[in-house]
Amino acid sequence: MAEAQSIPVGSTTAGAIAVAAESTVATRMSAPPSFDVADFPVPHGREEEWRFTPLERLRGLHDGTAVATGGVKVDVQAPEGVTVETVGRDDARLGRAGTPVDRIAAQAYSAFEQAGVITVPKDTVLTEPVRIAVHGEGGTAFAHQVIELGAFAEAVVVIDHTGDAVLAANVDYLLGDGAKLTVVSVQDWDDKAVHAAQHNALIGRDASFKSVVVTFGGDVVRLHPRVTYAGTGGEAELFGLYFTDAGQHQEHRLLVDHNVPHCKSNVVYKGALQGDDAHAVWIGDVLIEAKAEGTDTYEMNRNLVLTDGARVDSVPNLEIETGEIVGAGHASATGRFDDEQLFYLMARGIPADEARRLVVRGFFAELVQQIGVPDIEERLLARIETELEATV
Repeated sequence: MAEAQSIPVGSTTAGAIAVAAESTVATRMSAPPSFDVADFPVPHGREEEWRFTPLERLRGLHDGTAVATGGVKVDVQAPEGVTVETVGRDDARLGRAGTPVDRIAAQAYSAFEQAGVITVPKDTVLTEPVRIAVHGEGGTAFAHQVIELGAFAEAVVVIDHTGDAVLAANVDYLLGDGAKLTVVSVQDWDDKAVHAAQHNALIGRDASFKSVVVTFGGDVVRLHPRVTYAGTGGEAELFGLYFTDAGQHQEHRLLVDHNVPHCKSNVVYKGALQGDDAHAVWIGDVLIEAKAEGTDTYEMNRNLVLTDGARVDSVPNLEIETGEIVGAGHASATGRFDDEQLFYLMARGIPADEARRLVVRGFFAELVQQIGVPDIEERLLARIETELEATV
């Protein structure tokens, strides 16, 4: 029997960083999961799931005052053999992957009129990615998207968010037995956009799910990825990359619920921050239920603060209800540049500014490589370079 490990690690710089690391898991919400927005009280900011979020900047998504004006255009490009549908609210696939856990997700579910469903048939192996372009056109929208893979199907899906919008959405991933799905969700919004979404993944027996979340743009972005397992042998990898600029609020709240035996999960999120009032929040919750014997899990969050005036709240949580596990652990670290790395590069003739850029590129390199879509990787590397030119 392997003992669980709790390994919070952090460093702080006065006036620039605030880091929280807690040992008790924050999976208990202020209201039970529900598809009905009326079951959730209007948040006031004192609730555990809302205490870091600037409610006044959500443009009414949290209190029911936001009204849908149809401000988002969705375009889907899919390889041959993939079914793309627009369905009504009565479709049985909607909501199968998970139930809304906060008021915004419930508002999104209660308010959407039609949902998109993308289906990859069983035994189908796609050689080209499915691309979903979500472009904001200045209005408010509520949306629901389902991506379903049949047994032993394999696919890569890229969801690309651009433009200006106020968007609340639920995204469901349904993986059949033995299926393999990689999802790349890019938040490259304009400066004034607001985006709140719950991502639900239901992983079948011996299926593999990899999520890569990339967040750059937007005024407020709050994403809530959640994973549950429908059979033994399932594996989940959750990777994230965010670059938080002056005035931006970027919040990633994750839950991996090990609810069946002999499954695996690995979570790695990395962020860089620069500018006054840049605020990044990362909450990583892992729950190993009593029946989930043989679980193997680890989660890590690392943050690199590039300037004064930025704030990070990083909270890794691990709750274990059985001792019969393979391994479990979590870690969080926040700090500035490594002076030894900079000295090493500068001692070899590299100017200070270029040395700092190299350190940041190296910091993000392992996550960019996880994307596996060359044009997206090149675009993100270019975006990182643009951000660095403003500061480093």
